Amino acid sequence: MNEFSKTMTAIRISEPGGPEVLQSSVRPVPHPSHGEVLIKVKAAGLNGADLSQRRGRYGGGKAPEVLGLEVAGTITKVGSGVTEWREGDAVCALLNNGGYAEYAIAPAAQCLPIPRGMDLVNAAGLPEACVTVWLNVFELGGLKPGERLLVHGGASGIGSMAIQVARALGAQVYATAGSPEKCARCVELGAHLAINYKTEDFVEVVKRETSGAGVDVILEMVGGDYLPRGLDALASGGRQVIIAMRKGSKVEFDFAQVQAKGAILTGSRLGPRSPCEKARLVATVRRAIWPLIEEGRVKPIIDRAFPLSEAANAHAYMETGKHVGKILLACE
Repeated sequence: MNEFSKTMTAIRISEPGGPEVLQSSVRPVPHPSHGEVLIKVKAAGLNGADLSQRRGRYGGGKAPEVLGLEVAGTITKVGSGVTEWREGDAVCALLNNGGYAEYAIAPAAQCLPIPRGMDLVNAAGLPEACVTVWLNVFELGGLKPGERLLVHGGASGIGSMAIQVARALGAQVYATAGSPEKCARCVELGAHLAINYKTEDFVEVVKRETSGAGVDVILEMVGGDYLPRGLDALASGGRQVIIAMRKGSKVEFDFAQVQAKGAILTGSRLGPRSPCEKARLVATVRRAIWPLIEEGRVKPIIDRAFPLSEAANAHAYMETGKHVGKILLACE
């Protein structure tokens, strides 16, 4: 699309289903309303929620026609009431939807400046992972310096960010991953120990490595039998925070163990949170994590960037689980 066109390419969901339902379409360029900005997208990040929405399973609600919860690019228009941003500003942003397109609308309060020294493509891998990690590990999980964190799916986009931020803020990190290569990457990112869940029992390893004490916080994104097993790996007063349940949500649970340990089980979804809450989280991430990125202590781990037109291939690749870090869609 050229700068004066009124239309753009976007990837729409034709119907709930597999990756093949993601189809290219021509749509009007949206206009920012009060408190919003229009971003010319350089790259958009893929997230697990995108796959769930494509399948029609995320939160029970109707999926947006155009997916995409985070982008990076250049602001081309600002809506009324926007004072912090101007046309031409380079930003990355947490969206409500619509990122799989050449242009996307973002609430101005959910935009972040591009960290010094980082290009726009890599910056597209920051907003969703940073906000998710801060909310779940540090706010709901209450992780403190000197405590132990267990990250399931340590090689994922969120997992790789959680390892780095927790290590940078003084925690000891354990991670699980599904291959020796992924475990090695987790250690490179700052994990004290990475556990290959295909060959080792993470509960036994955690107990052995902590002399039976357990971990203080678990970032849980597997579900199924990992939920009660995670409780076995928790320290007294530990917190297990659930952000995804790929192995299922219905399991048998002994809550006497929760009571005996004084454990906290909680979880969250970012999407349904209010605009005010998202704005608060974005502002907090800017204060807490952006300095770590600009100091070189934290970075987005990018596995691969697909062209926007290959969104279906990007989803299919994400579903193989072979990636380490984020998968992106790049606009030409």
